[in-house]
Amino acid sequence: MKLKIRQKILLYILSFFILLYVGTIGYVLLSSRTALYNDAKDKAQLVVRNAAGEVVNFFERDLAVTRTLSQALTVYNTMPQSQWQDLFAKMYNPILSNNPHVYSLWDSWEYAGYIPGYTKSHGRFVISMHKEDEKIITSMQERSLTEDPIRYGAFKRNAKENIWEPYIDQVLTGKKEAYLMTTVASPILINGKYMGLIGIDIVLNELQKVVEKIKPVEGSYAFMVSNLGVIAGHPNSELINKNLADIYPVDVEQEKIISRIQNAEEFSYVRVDEFGEKHYMFFAPITPGKIFSPWSLALSIPYSEMMRVANQTLYISLLVGLLGLILFIIVISFISENLTRPIRQITASLKRLANGEISSKLILNINSGDEIEEMADALNTSLKGLNQKTSFALDIGNGILNSKIDLLSDSDILGKSLEDMRNSLKKAKDDETVRKSEDAKRAWANEGFTLFAETLRKNTDNLQGLYDEVCIKLVNYLKANQAGFFLFSDEDKNDPHFTLVSAYAWERRKFVQKRVGVGEGLVGACAMEAETILLTEVPANYITITSGLGKATPNCLILIPIKHENVVLGVIEMASFSVFTPNEVEFLERVGEIIASAVSSVRINTKTRFLLEQSQQQAEEMLAQEEEMRQNMEELQATQEEMSRKADEQRHREDELRREYETEIARLHSILNQNGVEF
Repeated sequence: MKLKIRQKILLYILSFFILLYVGTIGYVLLSSRTALYNDAKDKAQLVVRNAAGEVVNFFERDLAVTRTLSQALTVYNTMPQSQWQDLFAKMYNPILSNNPHVYSLWDSWEYAGYIPGYTKSHGRFVISMHKEDEKIITSMQERSLTEDPIRYGAFKRNAKENIWEPYIDQVLTGKKEAYLMTTVASPILINGKYMGLIGIDIVLNELQKVVEKIKPVEGSYAFMVSNLGVIAGHPNSELINKNLADIYPVDVEQEKIISRIQNAEEFSYVRVDEFGEKHYMFFAPITPGKIFSPWSLALSIPYSEMMRVANQTLYISLLVGLLGLILFIIVISFISENLTRPIRQITASLKRLANGEISSKLILNINSGDEIEEMADALNTSLKGLNQKTSFALDIGNGILNSKIDLLSDSDILGKSLEDMRNSLKKAKDDETVRKSEDAKRAWANEGFTLFAETLRKNTDNLQGLYDEVCIKLVNYLKANQAGFFLFSDEDKNDPHFTLVSAYAWERRKFVQKRVGVGEGLVGACAMEAETILLTEVPANYITITSGLGKATPNCLILIPIKHENVVLGVIEMASFSVFTPNEVEFLERVGEIIASAVSSVRINTKTRFLLEQSQQQAEEMLAQEEEMRQNMEELQATQEEMSRKADEQRHREDELRREYETEIARLHSILNQNGVEF
């Protein structure tokens, strides 16, 4: 089920605000209730702290007396025993007389402190003074001859000022009457060693009055607890001198009350009595002076009394809140009607706008003077902006990218989007133009590289043809006017120079002889720096371009070093009436590298061919020489064979002659022997 705005306001917004209102009122009420409860606790705690302060002052007053006396009595060891005992007794008399709450004042002296040679850890001498029928009775006694009593022994071990546990004493007032009493005492120390004490016995009736006065609310009461949990003051006299653990055993166990009193803690908890009623319990420490056994003052307040004021405030607040809620519903209903009326008008215009209608009939005239009027004005502005954006979009669709649009504000996302779309289309168109231009440049350069590669491939064995073709192709391809090819020559080590090996201008080869020394002119500078030189202001009389119509100085001159492996082989110089573009310069530099590689290859091939021909000629000459040597060797071999044959014949003849000679000699020997001739 669809709801109108007014219905939604009454249902959703009103429901939300009712919940929010109720939640807020509830939170405020609960917070106020809690704050009032905490305030009641703070007031109760303040009362207990102040009362505890009074008790501290009560004990501190007597502790100050014992503290002063304990310091003064340390001179006892400078006087004879009888003298200081009599003197100290006289000192106690005015203190006892001027302090009605003091029941007795007494001291205790360890025998080990003033009797030479006494070695026992117990045994003491006590001087005691107390009031009886407005008289001061003095007594002197020996005590602790066998061992120290518990209270005295504990005080002796700690050797610090303290309040003793409460005890019952008998005070004579015409009849025996029991009073709860305690003792405040300070140790007598000499060089840190315990020698005795000075104590004051106090009747706790005065503190009982202080406790009974503590009653911040109806049903509350206070009580005072000693260090060991003995009740020293309570509105109910039957509970005095009883232990707290006997009265509230569960609380003492669960809340660790005795240990927290002994640690001088300030604490609180909620106790539930046997009737199921809650009581707020607060304990404030009583720590006069430097005592080692602190007491505590407690306060019990019924929880219902603490919350009574808070509950009253809660009921009044609920009533006020209910009245405010009813008034709020009436106001919201009135406002919703005033709000929805102009909104319905705006809705009607928006529906027509949603159907695609954009006209001046949709303009609203609302003068409510509030946000609704601003909404109507914003809608009117949007309608005007949409009309303008529609015209702008139509222009873009028709390819008109120079139309302008007025943004409604810096936050006009649609206007900015249309503007960005227009800019993106313009940029895309410009990028397309640039891309086509770059593609054309790359295609032109690649076509040129292919052309020169083919040219260089066809002239790998003809240097002069290579030089001429390079000049012709460069001039024609770059639409320049003339070009010259200077080649480095160092055949004469004493005269290295650049020679113009080819020149071309106005579609004709030029037969010009020119020579440039190393470092001379622009050609020499280009070769030395091994960098391209581009001049758009050609020096006067440097070069002229001549045609049938006359001659003129070119507008641009470029010199490209022809280098291979960082070695400059030559320089190409070109002149043109048009300025060479960066793309053409880059093309010339890359072509220069290709030309340098080709020139180097052709040079190497030419030199290799020359060396090969020279090697072949030398091989042929060596073959001819080898044949002549072979023939000579054959003739020499024949001569050697003839000489060997003649030598053999000579040796054979010599052998025959030797044999003939030997035969003849033998014959002569025989003849001579026969004739008796001795030989």
